Amino acid sequence: MGIATDKLLEEALLLPADERASLVEKLLQSLNLPTEAEINRLWVEEAERRVSQIETGKVELIPGEQVLAKIRAKYKR
Repeated sequence: MGIATDKLLEEALLLPADERASLVEKLLQSLNLPTEAEINRLWVEEAERRVSQIETGKVELIPGEQVLAKIRAKYKR
């Protein structure tokens, strides 16, 4: 971090906990990251897509033990 950032961090750490939490929330919002609701929606869409692929036969299911055996063989465990 730069000198200005270090100074800002030092000052921010002097704030009461509730104000630091508010500051963190505002900084995270400024990054335009997906919200929890958006992430959940995307996971639901992905799950529905995968179920559809299974139901239509577009993907082949592989038993878990077969997958684990292949991984163990690859890494000799």
